[in-house]
Amino acid sequence: MPVNRISRFGFVNAYLVEEEDGLTLVDTMIPRSSKAIFAAAAKTGKPITTILLTHAHGDHIGSVDELHAALPEAAVVISERDSRYLDKVMTLDPGEPQGKLRGSYPGAKTKPTRLVTPGERVGSLEVIASPGHTPGHVSFLDVRDRSLYAGDAWLTLGGIATPAQLNPRFPLVAIATWDKPTALESAKALRDLKPSRLAVGHGKVIEAPGDAMDDAIRKAS
Repeated sequence: MPVNRISRFGFVNAYLVEEEDGLTLVDTMIPRSSKAIFAAAAKTGKPITTILLTHAHGDHIGSVDELHAALPEAAVVISERDSRYLDKVMTLDPGEPQGKLRGSYPGAKTKPTRLVTPGERVGSLEVIASPGHTPGHVSFLDVRDRSLYAGDAWLTLGGIATPAQLNPRFPLVAIATWDKPTALESAKALRDLKPSRLAVGHGKVIEAPGDAMDDAIRKAS
């Protein structure tokens, strides 16, 4: 099953995942991205029924309000842990690393219709815990073909890398990462899923990414 990637300016991505009854949109990119998203959806002939967010940074939730306004019946789904950041409640939980929350948290007017925790399913996508970039970052594994939608738990722009180590060719993901040791453990856990392809928030989709993921983990360890 091909991965349907939508990209703005070559550096920020969203994805359309086809289900029998419609499309699940993974992330919404930066503000004013709805035109590109709707154009991509129109090519499939299916409606967007679910808006699924990997985390609450502005380059992933940037168009959620305009999409929700145009698609009021579509479900809006985010992890229970990161949902507070949509309301700009910038807190950490006891027991979490108490580092600074980094990156852009613009919040959103849109209220989620569903909060998920790891292990749940949204259509064909299994919710996978991948904290570190943000406290409640989650990734999504398509159980049909093991495509992994990893948000900012991995990046491929400028080479496959984890957010635990600064990638000089595209440093923004590492700079916006809340806790790098946690992010590295999440990167390892995602590698252990043996994904068939890696689809991330920044960079191209990588087929058979295992060896490259192993190399990136070694560099960051």
